[in-house]
Amino acid sequence: MIRQTLLTIAILMVLIQFFRLNKNISAPPFPNAIEVHYPVAKDIGLLLRSSCYDCHSNNSVYPWYSKIQPFAWWQQSHINDGKRHLNFDEFNSYDVKKKKDKLDEVVETIEKNEMPLNSYTLVHRQAALSPQDKDKLITWARKLKQSLN
Repeated sequence: MIRQTLLTIAILMVLIQFFRLNKNISAPPFPNAIEVHYPVAKDIGLLLRSSCYDCHSNNSVYPWYSKIQPFAWWQQSHINDGKRHLNFDEFNSYDVKKKKDKLDEVVETIEKNEMPLNSYTLVHRQAALSPQDKDKLITWARKLKQSLN
């Protein structure tokens, strides 16, 4: 019985490798990208790209494990969820109220250490934010929110 169960699991693991998802890869330019319409200093842009953009933009960097199911499905689920909450490449398509709300969410999730996700920084060490990085991003988001009409 155990042998049959293990064989079934092995066969299923092989079969699911053939089910692929569309990747979150688009060709720039992105006319609604936040940095096209609002000031994003170089250091802020680097922080956003290293800690946020894999799940909150139109382009994700896919590591080696993204070729293995079910990890690829799990990763794509995070990307889809992240883009649904905030997409920096579509930021200017939001109305002013939504932009302000999203910037408040940026501040709140950073302050509560909810972003970047621990599961993400566990594998992507460069995405972890230092206290200084967090302060920079929070200050930038608050200033940008204040500048919105």
